[in-house]
Amino acid sequence: MTQDAQLNPTAVTRYWPPNKPRSLTLPQVGLSHNLRVSAERYPHKTAMWFYGREVPYRELNESAQKLAGYLAAQGVVKGDRVAIWMQNSPAWAIAAHAVWHLGAVVVPLAPMLQVREFGFFLQDAGIRVGVVGAELYEKAKQGGLAQAVCANIMQGTQAERAGVPLPDGLDVNPELQSGDVTLETALQSPAVSAAEVGPNDLCVMPYTSGTTGLPKGCMHTHGSVQANVFGAGVWIDGNVEDVFLASLPFFHVTGFTNSLLAPLNSGATVVAMARWDRDAARTLIKERGVTLWTNTATMVIDMMASPNFNPADLRSIRNMTGGGASLPSAIGQRLLDLTGINFLEGYGLSETMAQSHSNPKSRPKLQCLGVPLFGVDARVVDLDTGAELPVGSVGEIVMRGPQVMQGYWNRPDATAEAFLELDGQRFFRSGDLGYMDEEGYFFFTDRLKRMVNVSGMKVWPAEVENALHAHPAVQEACVISVPDERTGEHARALIVLKPGQTATGAEIEAWGRTQMATYKVPRDYQFVDSLPRGPTGKVSWRPLQEAARAAMQAAQG
Repeated sequence: MTQDAQLNPTAVTRYWPPNKPRSLTLPQVGLSHNLRVSAERYPHKTAMWFYGREVPYRELNESAQKLAGYLAAQGVVKGDRVAIWMQNSPAWAIAAHAVWHLGAVVVPLAPMLQVREFGFFLQDAGIRVGVVGAELYEKAKQGGLAQAVCANIMQGTQAERAGVPLPDGLDVNPELQSGDVTLETALQSPAVSAAEVGPNDLCVMPYTSGTTGLPKGCMHTHGSVQANVFGAGVWIDGNVEDVFLASLPFFHVTGFTNSLLAPLNSGATVVAMARWDRDAARTLIKERGVTLWTNTATMVIDMMASPNFNPADLRSIRNMTGGGASLPSAIGQRLLDLTGINFLEGYGLSETMAQSHSNPKSRPKLQCLGVPLFGVDARVVDLDTGAELPVGSVGEIVMRGPQVMQGYWNRPDATAEAFLELDGQRFFRSGDLGYMDEEGYFFFTDRLKRMVNVSGMKVWPAEVENALHAHPAVQEACVISVPDERTGEHARALIVLKPGQTATGAEIEAWGRTQMATYKVPRDYQFVDSLPRGPTGKVSWRPLQEAARAAMQAAQG
């Protein structure tokens, strides 16, 4: 469909990329159709390269259809939610397209989750069946997964052909419980016919969170995902000969959209990494001729800090895009000076299926969210009145566009709070404060929502606090966000211990790793006698955060 929204009339658009349309006509088909078309066009071309294993488009598509046959035999039907819990791999792509072949809904989950967290998602989304990495199988069963397809994602990889070290701990073959099968066994099933799927059917439900600490499923349709899959291809001038480095995790909307689905849609090749390794990434870029790389600022900083970094190894890259956190200006300028590559920062959320804004290659700005993308109407509104603010004024960034979610799964109240009406249209409230400059570029200044952005991974303080309160020595905990040169931000936990109890930061951190995903666990602890409270009795986290940031800034001179 054509996104015919009236775009923001106050935005100056003279720096919109030359010869690109302002909106796109989007396909009326489901995501599995994209892979089927690429497989018909390029049956023998490598769709995914994974540590020496090459998977042609025909094999990827046929495997997805066979896995769909197995899932159908287990009772999976259109609309059912199916978990995918594993590291980046061809198996991830096969599982997702198998689910969509049946018209079911992918629930992508982070491999770092602990059993308790995994169990919550199963219950909240009503998940009975999942495709899980072999190293996660035992946790999946402990978390309550009824039926599992267990994937050893390293099968078929070849160390001698990979040219980089194989990741540790993934090549395992656990003993399966009755009723569960390996991916190889599931792929012996006969293929089944594709379900009838349209743009308004639900297809993926990435989870986000908020001030309550309860994760919420973002309901995305095939149409909202296709908007960014096709939009990404047009924005970066993608073509069939491109080679993408997939270093961002597929469970995250940015890696999912830009490093997996967009490349497969265009017939390109995805060079997938199961885990981040800066020297392996640099080697793969050089040896595999990577042309497009979507990453995070942390990855760029980490790679450039390596003693083995050689700017010449990146010469094949045509576009480097990223988001999650701003790349420091000095690093961006050094990257440009050494390699000639402009880091093109973008902006988006789980609720917008990754990008809603991006910097045009023809005129990028550092530490800038970019301009609204195809068919996106973005505004800055007053926090109290909801009225649109003029250029340069700071307010909440709101938007509407074809990639915006339908709402939160089984959370009608949260859905209602997440949207507002402006000029008779429904706009999504980002929860981020920012402003638009006179050239139509958007900039981030602060957050309304409590959140810590750790290398592009969102950590929700209330969720971490809830976990920390279960520690036997902790009476109260308050988690705040403080700047970090490497990760952009990190979580600091302010801890009030119970009378008579003792604990160190290292002890609480080690305990925390057994309770929640590693990226959520604070590494920075301060012990205090009490926490300040507001008039309603709630802990006043914002003054603590502002004071901590001011102290760090003063210490830096």
